[in-house]
Amino acid sequence: MGIDKDFSRAFAKSQLAAGIALPKRGTVLLSVRDRDKNAACSLAKRLQGLGFGIMATSGTMKYLATQNIAVRRINKVLEGRPHCVDAIKSGEVQLIINTNEGVQSIEDSFSIRQSALIGNIPHYTTVTGAAAAISAIEALIIEQCSGGLEVASLQSYFRGSG
Repeated sequence: MGIDKDFSRAFAKSQLAAGIALPKRGTVLLSVRDRDKNAACSLAKRLQGLGFGIMATSGTMKYLATQNIAVRRINKVLEGRPHCVDAIKSGEVQLIINTNEGVQSIEDSFSIRQSALIGNIPHYTTVTGAAAAISAIEALIIEQCSGGLEVASLQSYFRGSG
């Protein structure tokens, strides 16, 4: 659980409490289903604004490129090496956003999820979750400049409310 005055900082605290260290820089692997591509574009722009590099599988890469987003293509596992799991295992990837749909896509993403878990790399499987994580990263970057996230008692948040 994370609690704070705004959602972004609360989500950052919840991720820290769960042992998930959100990166403040690095490379993001984006591989999203077709209906999430427009939202992924917004996420990619936010991440690039924070200084992250973007790596994407072919379909996502093509869409992002049409939106003038600088992106590096990486193979899916079935497309041969070097592929996205190789990039995860070698430490090239610090954050993963992977939405999928359909039996084959879900099966294909198993090795991505497994590698993320083993490598302790934050991995989000919904656009909503990814957006929350990016908001938390933005908050962490801001808080880093002002001394870090504030710790306060539950009572201090609820004084006078009951």
